[in-house]
Amino acid sequence: MTRIRSLLGRLPIDPYMLLLIGTVVLAFVLPAHGVGQTIAEDSVLVAVGLLFFLYGARLSPAAVWAGITHWRLQSLVLASTFVMFPIIGLAAYWGTRGWLPEGIAIGLLYLCLLPSTVQSSIAFTSIARGNVPAALCSASVSNLLGVVVTPLLVAALLQSAGSGFSLHAIEGIALQILLPFIAGQVARPMIGTWLAAHQTLTSVIDRGSILLVVYTAFSAGVVAGVWTSLSSVDLAIVAVIAIVILAVILGITTGISRWLSFSTEDEIALVFCGSKKSMASGLPMATILFAGHSVSLIVLPLMLFHQIQLFVCAILARRYARRAIED
Repeated sequence: MTRIRSLLGRLPIDPYMLLLIGTVVLAFVLPAHGVGQTIAEDSVLVAVGLLFFLYGARLSPAAVWAGITHWRLQSLVLASTFVMFPIIGLAAYWGTRGWLPEGIAIGLLYLCLLPSTVQSSIAFTSIARGNVPAALCSASVSNLLGVVVTPLLVAALLQSAGSGFSLHAIEGIALQILLPFIAGQVARPMIGTWLAAHQTLTSVIDRGSILLVVYTAFSAGVVAGVWTSLSSVDLAIVAVIAIVILAVILGITTGISRWLSFSTEDEIALVFCGSKKSMASGLPMATILFAGHSVSLIVLPLMLFHQIQLFVCAILARRYARRAIED
């Protein structure tokens, strides 16, 4: 048994993904109907507000500004996240629209408009022996800007693509995400220390909120019958496209960092921060931005990409770390 646990611990698979998969299965087996669905949707509104309140309360302005002096690295991370990725997303959207379900095509573009992750970007940078302070700054700024930039990009690009996205969703973002985030920043001097001392509690709230969002989105898809339009072939195609998107952005960030003669530490920070997409931010935003759409289909590319990026980046981090030891 000890040996099995040891082997499982070495696998580059996020155990939280197993909970997400279990939540999806639960939504298929026991979807919320009628009053249950209304309760689930109302609970999501509360959970999303609480989630972004905690983000605001935990994000230190000092940590953001500490590494911002490395302007070339920070600029490239933001360019990768909010310029290069969206261009790739537009190509994926127009390339798949018409032969994949519309929700999937929208989801591929939406995936590319999201901010970078915080925890995994920093964790992989640390494992790979990269520039952790710069990674902390890059990931934090990306998430901070993403609260505003992602909805604006969704409004601009999906509106022009004819998806029917409503600009009124920006109001939902302001009330359900941005306002709680600002409130968290205001409350940070009062509760920041307490939150830091109770990380297990905040982690449960974080992950529990995401599980609730996933269950509600996929449950609504089951009730509406949207999954009958998605075949196993479609699912495999989406996974392949997600792998291609990740490979392209990893190649671009690695190539640029070496072309600019970045140190290995800075290259690591750019590669890991510039190639990530945040499921923690993306799932709650999707429930607001795409109200009335097939949210379960829209977030599917994000969920697949999330697991793929964790698997690939875990391998890359270990390779970087081995190279650092050998050098």
